[in-house]
Amino acid sequence: MAFLQQNTSQIPMFPYKQSSRPQSLTSIDDLEFERERNRFYDDDLTNPEYTRQLEKKLVRKLDLLILPMICAIDFLQFLDKSTINYAAAFTFKQDIDINGTQYSLLGSMFYVGYLVYQIPNNYFLQHVSSVSKYIGTIVFLWGGILVAMAFGKNFAQMLAMRFLLGMFEAGIYPALTLLVSTFYRRSEQVVRLGAFWLCNGFALFLGGLIAYGIGHIQNPVLHTWQWIMLITGVVTCAMGVVAYFFLIDNPKSAGLGLNAEFSYLVEERARDNAVLRTTTFKREQIIEAIKEPRLWYLAIATMSLNLQNGAITIYNTQLIATFGFDSLQAVLLSTGSGLSDIMYILVSVYVVRTYKNSALYMAMALMVMDVVGLLLLLLIPVDKLKLIGFYLSWPYAACFVLILNTIANNVSGFSKKIFYTSVCTVFYSIGNVAGPFFMVESQKPSYYGAMIGYCCAGFLCVVCLGLARLWMAKLNKEKERMQTAEKPRVPLTDITDREDPYFMYML
Repeated sequence: MAFLQQNTSQIPMFPYKQSSRPQSLTSIDDLEFERERNRFYDDDLTNPEYTRQLEKKLVRKLDLLILPMICAIDFLQFLDKSTINYAAAFTFKQDIDINGTQYSLLGSMFYVGYLVYQIPNNYFLQHVSSVSKYIGTIVFLWGGILVAMAFGKNFAQMLAMRFLLGMFEAGIYPALTLLVSTFYRRSEQVVRLGAFWLCNGFALFLGGLIAYGIGHIQNPVLHTWQWIMLITGVVTCAMGVVAYFFLIDNPKSAGLGLNAEFSYLVEERARDNAVLRTTTFKREQIIEAIKEPRLWYLAIATMSLNLQNGAITIYNTQLIATFGFDSLQAVLLSTGSGLSDIMYILVSVYVVRTYKNSALYMAMALMVMDVVGLLLLLLIPVDKLKLIGFYLSWPYAACFVLILNTIANNVSGFSKKIFYTSVCTVFYSIGNVAGPFFMVESQKPSYYGAMIGYCCAGFLCVVCLGLARLWMAKLNKEKERMQTAEKPRVPLTDITDREDPYFMYML
């Protein structure tokens, strides 16, 4: 008892995962210890202002220690799969002797690998003991593949390596989205998801600048496109090693240096963010997900908008070149698409943060703007002015961010959330596989068939997003009618959004 009498003022500062009392305490002493700790929580953590300030400190710690690495990995993921776009602006096609159809197949093959890996990725995310080590491993592997691509000699070798690159990159978006939804409250997730998807825009912007700079290298040993792949591949391998050893993947990790106050708060936040990590596969959660129309609405919307993504990602510089610019000018002007991507995501995050239940309305508005951009790209008669339509046709990326945010915010149950993310990633892959084949060489330079097809897909996306929102709004009304009292405090369990009568969907 002397221990408690002398140290009650120090109780909140107990470090996480370490016993803060001597091992010799008796069971009576243990009871006194718990009583003192509960007294502290009653006095302090029930104070809203104190809790708010404490939570701000915790979120700042998460933003400092976790978010930068997530963003860096996402930046490299997008840059690496886009290297083929910059390579095509130089002598890539001539050096490995491929035509337009074969180039489209190289673009699509990445997403075939992406698609094939979804079932293994689903399994690994559910069962691996350390998500950070899993992420570090696949990042290192795809960096190695990119280095190997720099020395590819023909179409067959490049096709095989694009398939492997897609496989190893396939696990990243679901894994990073899962990390964000594990660490952050639902209300915080749109900003953090937006932050790491902003890195796609930065990759487009900086990738163009990097390729433009490398394009001036005069070297008899390696071609320009080989330098692009070699440099980015080596950097990615280094990032994989860093992620393996230093990426934090658990809200209660000792790496966060949490004391007793923060540890208690982490548990409270977990009740809100709809993720309780478990290695137990729950078949009933999968069946529930399959029966929900919302899953298929979001999946079809994802596939529709990514038809355009699959083409524009690899035809970016080539499309700009058709407006009357040379190769280096096209590479430099491609940076504008990155800035456009960043602007749309920033505006989307601001709107969703400012106006309650606006996420899916904003996503629908973005796709309408996307269709307008595509029509301008098709109809503007002056070639160089087509850049206006081209830069306006990038809202689909911000729309995809809001779809992922909708899944992160509105799907609970660990197995169910992974299944939702995996299904949408499968449809993401299907869209990206099919998209490049809309770009028919005989329709160059306008590619009118592709533009009309992407416009129709954008309209389908708007319809599906509207239906998904109506479905969730209807369930919210049903739950409101059933709720008769304030939400009780119950132990944190792995239940789904449908099983929890107090879970309200964020629209």
